[in-house]
Amino acid sequence: MRNDSIAYIMEGRQQRRRRWMVVTTLLTVLAGVLCLLMLLLGNTIYPIKEVYRTLMGEQIQGVSFAVNVIRLPRMVAGFFAGLAFGIAGTIFQTLFRNPLANPNVLGITGGSSAAAVFCIVILQASNAVISVASLVAGLITVIVIYGLSRVRGFSIGRLILIGIGVQAMFDALISYLLLVSAEQNLPAALRWLNGSLNGSQMHELPPLIISVLILVPIVILLTKHLSVLELGEQSAVSLGVNTDMTRMLLVLSSVVMISLATSTTGPIAFISFLAGPIAKRLVGAGFSTIIPAGLVGANLVLAADLIGQFAFNVRFPVGVITGIIGAPYLIYLLIRMNRRGEL
Repeated sequence: MRNDSIAYIMEGRQQRRRRWMVVTTLLTVLAGVLCLLMLLLGNTIYPIKEVYRTLMGEQIQGVSFAVNVIRLPRMVAGFFAGLAFGIAGTIFQTLFRNPLANPNVLGITGGSSAAAVFCIVILQASNAVISVASLVAGLITVIVIYGLSRVRGFSIGRLILIGIGVQAMFDALISYLLLVSAEQNLPAALRWLNGSLNGSQMHELPPLIISVLILVPIVILLTKHLSVLELGEQSAVSLGVNTDMTRMLLVLSSVVMISLATSTTGPIAFISFLAGPIAKRLVGAGFSTIIPAGLVGANLVLAADLIGQFAFNVRFPVGVITGIIGAPYLIYLLIRMNRRGEL
């Protein structure tokens, strides 16, 4: 009987592992297809052969400029920003065991956005300054929110409520900055606030790319501890997990990625909110959703940008499309949580 139970458990684990591998592989293939479409499609549709030759360094009139200067930076920015938004969002949702606990709701993107808008409309600073300001503002915001939520004992509900309040404060600050800014600076700020891949340039992307390549492996190494933290603080401590250190490293990694992604593309709506639940539904229970959530985020950003560019007579920023997709899900989630008495 005991051997049968062990065999049954092992078989179930193998099935879940296979499902994780299949889902992750399919998401990777889909991301590759969307990246290819981002390079091929535009005002002029170029053959795959010409795009490949251009990427290999060959100069082809018209093609080289369109692919290397316009389409490739747009694709790279969308992929890595989506990856960062998706991973950071699912870390927050898992860490605090609440689907509303994501960087958009907690005010982290609000802090980064306010700093970026200040740099754009008031200081008229360079993109490097905007990236640094967004990162610092995001870190300060999460420190303040987490510190306030620990007053009289840490509470996830208090954390979310404080985050919503901080987000509202930053939204008001952004509105004020837009009102007092010079008229010529408004288009750039508004385009950035909507979340857009327009104007992405390769020399601006290394901070985002490097941060994702360094921090994602760290997050993967901490995934086992993250799963234990889902069991609760006391259970995690009894199993030998340094909860404060693990939580700090995960939150810090997430804030760095989300801040740099926000400074690069603007606050693309709902990606960090949607990626985790979609990945969890696809993968199922038993295995980490960190990598699938990142791939879901990348696919959402790339697909939304393609839809915004080619599905309508007018071209829309990627954030408008993701907002249309994410808003109904947020309403559904709030209704479901209210019925369960979780609000």
